Amino acid sequence: MTHAARGTPEGRPAPAALESVHQALRVLEVVNRYSGGVNLTQIARETRLPQLALARAVEQLIRAELATPIGPDAYLAGRALFLADSVNGEGRGHLRETLAWVRDAVGAAVYVARYTDGEVSITQYADGPGTPVVDEWVDFRAAAHASAVGKALLTQLDYDDRKDHLARHRLIRFTDHTLTSQQALFRQLDTRPPNAPLLDLQEYALGTVCAAVPITAGPNAECVALSIPVPDPGRLKQAARILQSEAAAVLLALIVAGSTQPTARKPEDTVLSPTA
Repeated sequence: MTHAARGTPEGRPAPAALESVHQALRVLEVVNRYSGGVNLTQIARETRLPQLALARAVEQLIRAELATPIGPDAYLAGRALFLADSVNGEGRGHLRETLAWVRDAVGAAVYVARYTDGEVSITQYADGPGTPVVDEWVDFRAAAHASAVGKALLTQLDYDDRKDHLARHRLIRFTDHTLTSQQALFRQLDTRPPNAPLLDLQEYALGTVCAAVPITAGPNAECVALSIPVPDPGRLKQAARILQSEAAAVLLALIVAGSTQPTARKPEDTVLSPTA
């Protein structure tokens, strides 16, 4: 788990969520060494994390069920720590629970996407009656330039890999808001403020806005995203802020679940087919 979270692909900027997970795993390493539990003072002494970062790391581990409070400022390894090696899929169940929790927190459908073999793949998602997924009227694999998911993955690729992707998938105009200039797209990806979410402001479909946050931890670019079926900038801004704060929890859950590769799909399959 620690190795998976520490492996940032060379040449890609480390997402804020990944740095947060690094800190959480430093805390987890200490907690896991003490079978009878360990107090916060000892954790601070061994990790040398600032007080605020330590508090946030502990909060993330408790929420991810990787640490369990056993008294005032004392903690024990949590149940999720033992799910990664489970043979009955409990790790994946924990991931689904985490995504459902984030879905309810942001009030929108949430997705995990990965860039695999030169293509955009939705690997997991969580929706509900009041939080529907995006109507996939155009295959997401052909719409990276117009979707928040696609942009969050493309922004983690180097220039040549981006060029290669767009050589295989033309910048088609889906709505009046879609960027069809490669230069303009690259400028948008490269000039966004550090750690700012990637946005789709009705670029893929009219009436739908989306946000995505990079969460790469392994060899392939990954992100967590949300979609809102109403063009409400205020609601999108609030939901994106919550998504960003919970991105580390999703990444921790992916690590527990093993962050498995998506299953192969037939051409007629839709992207929105859960694989975990």
